[in-house]
Amino acid sequence: MDMKLKKLLGARIKELRNGRGLSQEQLAERLEIDTKHLSRLETGVNAPTIDRLELIASVLDVDVHSLFEYGHLDSRCEQVSGIEEMLKQLDENDVKFVYRIVRSLLK
Repeated sequence: MDMKLKKLLGARIKELRNGRGLSQEQLAERLEIDTKHLSRLETGVNAPTIDRLELIASVLDVDVHSLFEYGHLDSRCEQVSGIEEMLKQLDENDVKFVYRIVRSLLK
């Protein structure tokens, strides 16, 4: 698994764990793994197996797919590029509409 993917997946697992009010120790216990191993998963040093991904999703009460919803964790540059690509797909009226929304957010 690519290093960036491991880091994003790990950050997403950590985000979901924190969102559920679980400590690393609590999640590790529920996953029946060592806390150090969970730490290595969350920092992207190690990648979970498919079976472990299914277990993590189950314990965190999310679909496996949700573990890979980490676009919001991308760098600012990647986010800006992503927005630019999305805007290219819109027609002129929709671009104007998005522009007004963004402009109002900045006021």
